[in-house]
Amino acid sequence: MSDSNIKLSTGKFIVGRILAVWAIFIFASTMMVAVLFLLPCFVLSEPAIARLHRRITQIWMRFFLFFIGCRIKIKGAHHFVKGENYVIVCNHNSLMDVPVSTPFMPRANKTIAKVSFSKVPIFGWVYKFGSVLVDRRSDQSRRKSYEEMKTILSLGLDMLIYPEGTRNRTGDPLKSFFDGAFRLAVDTNKRILPTVLFNSKNILPPSPSFCLFPGKIEMHFLPPVNVEGKTSKELKEEVFELMWNYYADHQSLLEGRI
Repeated sequence: MSDSNIKLSTGKFIVGRILAVWAIFIFASTMMVAVLFLLPCFVLSEPAIARLHRRITQIWMRFFLFFIGCRIKIKGAHHFVKGENYVIVCNHNSLMDVPVSTPFMPRANKTIAKVSFSKVPIFGWVYKFGSVLVDRRSDQSRRKSYEEMKTILSLGLDMLIYPEGTRNRTGDPLKSFFDGAFRLAVDTNKRILPTVLFNSKNILPPSPSFCLFPGKIEMHFLPPVNVEGKTSKELKEEVFELMWNYYADHQSLLEGRI
């Protein structure tokens, strides 16, 4: 596997650090406003929580992206069929992926997320309202989160999962996938909707850390994949190949390389 670390000149590294500090300031200050509008989530129940969370966080993220010089382009939203919900699987290259993926989905959804982040003051509220929380070190927590994800799907919401598990730090289009998303789709008979993010790694790279650069993120929704008559392993292999090929065929979208 090739190394995905971005090599920077000293000048670009300094600019990236300054912009990262600016982004943290904008994120924190705008979050304080967004939290006020999310307070009803404490008394609402699902799916109302997910719907309110998506509306408020999408407005919040539009302001955030504007002030840090980033744009987002969505393609393929027509693949979301009215009256049908999905297990959405998305590639994961950067910490920028989560703030843009959940809010900019075409409709309300939940994502699987680490329980540790929910303990961060104030931000933890925003994080918890949009997520199914899991402690991967606990078998009991993993089983509980799996049942919660099935409940989310039964309510008509989409369930967003990053099947790579952690950020892809390789130079390859994808890391290997875990089984969970595909087992969930088979168990609930929900189609998989593959989603591919482009350029987030160049905007907020994993290495060098704490550097941010303006740019455009693209999020492409691919046609849903049927699950009937397939094992979770067969489904995982099919979706992995689809997403790998799509990413590789559209690498020209990774504009503005540093």
